[in-house]
Amino acid sequence: MNFKNVDLMTAMVTPFNDQQQVDDERLKSLIEHLLAHGTQGLLVGGTTGEAPTLTEAEKLGLLKKAAEIVAGRVPIIAGTGSNSTAATIAFTQKVSQIKGIDAALVVVPYYNKPDQAGMIAHFTAVAQQGGLPVIIYNIPGRVIVKMNVETVLELAQNPNIIGIKQCTSMEEYGAIVENAPADFLVYTGEDSQSLAAKEIGGAGVISVASHIYGDEMTAMFQAVAKGEIAKAAKYQRDLTPKMAALFSAPSPSPVKAALNHVGQPVGEPRLPILPLTAEQQTKLYTTLNIK
Repeated sequence: MNFKNVDLMTAMVTPFNDQQQVDDERLKSLIEHLLAHGTQGLLVGGTTGEAPTLTEAEKLGLLKKAAEIVAGRVPIIAGTGSNSTAATIAFTQKVSQIKGIDAALVVVPYYNKPDQAGMIAHFTAVAQQGGLPVIIYNIPGRVIVKMNVETVLELAQNPNIIGIKQCTSMEEYGAIVENAPADFLVYTGEDSQSLAAKEIGGAGVISVASHIYGDEMTAMFQAVAKGEIAKAAKYQRDLTPKMAALFSAPSPSPVKAALNHVGQPVGEPRLPILPLTAEQQTKLYTTLNIK
């Protein structure tokens, strides 16, 4: 499945039951909720999906079940990256055997602190051997090192590296949009950049806020498409403090709390991420204006 005109993707939480096991029924309910409220594609098993605390068996089971539920209605990106090139290739190859997975999100290796040449070698190897189209995940706030624009543009020439989830400045985002091949997908991973990313010519956003505000974000992008910039800007201004509140504590604790509060149960996060305190919950729900 291609990603043409897919501007709102959700980096989906992983629903747990009360024993903190992956819950297939809650997963189905959540996916149907997201698809009914503007989500045009899913990222499964990413950071928001608590991939660092899922076992490999849990990740594969989650991806298989998600693909079965989605049944080809929207594209699915699987989080497959790690700080080991060999391990990333091996896991991506396993994921590539799951029908309905359209691409792999591969994070810039964390902890090892590779230089730009090392990043090029890592992503080239995964693209050549992993068996899935690759989307780069450039998030220096989590991995310490940042992939430079020039490195992104070099990797963008690889036909099996189809896009990037970019979490840096709009200046760098714009430079990638301007200089990458026309079919290279440039998504922001920052909800607050959603409107700017679309306006500057990018593909859109891989979002957390869309769990709660998918309808509003869809309306914002529809306004952009119609040239109603003032209307789109009003949506972004209204959403920005709410988007920030969803990161007021380590993610995905706030968005899980919000989903549970609005009747879309997804359980609590796994340690080392703590659930919100009662005080944090009250403040969050007030900012989000949810009852």
